[in-house]
Amino acid sequence: MLLHTHEPLKFAFSTTDHERIPELSFGIMGAPFDSTTTYVPGARFGPMAVREASYSFEAYNLRFSENVEVKSFDFGDIEVSPGNFMKTAGFIGDSVSEVLDMGLKPLIIGGEHTVTLPVIENLPEHDSLTVVHLDAHMDLADTYAGERYSHATVMRRVHELGADIIQIGIRSASEEEAKFAGEECVRFLMAHEVMGDPAGAIELIDGIRGPVYISVDMDVLDPAYAPSVGNPAPAGLTPHIMEELVLALSGKEVVGLDVVEVASGGMADPTSVNAAKIIYDLLTLL
Repeated sequence: MLLHTHEPLKFAFSTTDHERIPELSFGIMGAPFDSTTTYVPGARFGPMAVREASYSFEAYNLRFSENVEVKSFDFGDIEVSPGNFMKTAGFIGDSVSEVLDMGLKPLIIGGEHTVTLPVIENLPEHDSLTVVHLDAHMDLADTYAGERYSHATVMRRVHELGADIIQIGIRSASEEEAKFAGEECVRFLMAHEVMGDPAGAIELIDGIRGPVYISVDMDVLDPAYAPSVGNPAPAGLTPHIMEELVLALSGKEVVGLDVVEVASGGMADPTSVNAAKIIYDLLTLL
């Protein structure tokens, strides 16, 4: 084995040594699917871009004064069927089930936001789960462009599984979605509320009891920090606020997570770097 090389197609600070699986916490998998994208395509390249960007960080996480231990196994990318969400969802579900059988928690790098649904569906806790959804958009439409399974409907389908949903960073929704959130007690904080007083979001997270799934759509950040996403929306969160939210979430019973909607087309794109930073921070703290 060469001692002075690294594999850029796996996430930094992860391993591909199968013998170490029993001592690890997370199974990393890419989900390079973007077939319902309606504005900016390219989320299929997200897993590769985020993995490459992960090598820009030190093993010592200065922000949290901790070393990043090797806690994850990178299984590579899940097979997808371009244009066929249901078939792709089956592949994702099977892969998540296998990872859970190994005693690992799924950590998914997207890919568009639809990939979240089959991950949550295959968690044994899905009907008693709190999903902390960080996003610019509610994604609560019943159908979008005539489709029930879309990046714009994913949280409606998650809600139907029985999960409780808390949305943070919202700044775009249809009237139908806003009404549904009110009627169904989907709690949400808008981006300007979080930016004005982050303590409110942290208090909301602190109040969660039981298993938590974290879903981060990178458009939750302002386009100044994450321009390469499927649907950029102005007036978003900053990476500094995201660090505070990650710190609050690290104290919860996290059973899985995803970071999605990275449509970076090249190296050192701020979207993929910030996505890698979120995963890096979570792996440091969880």
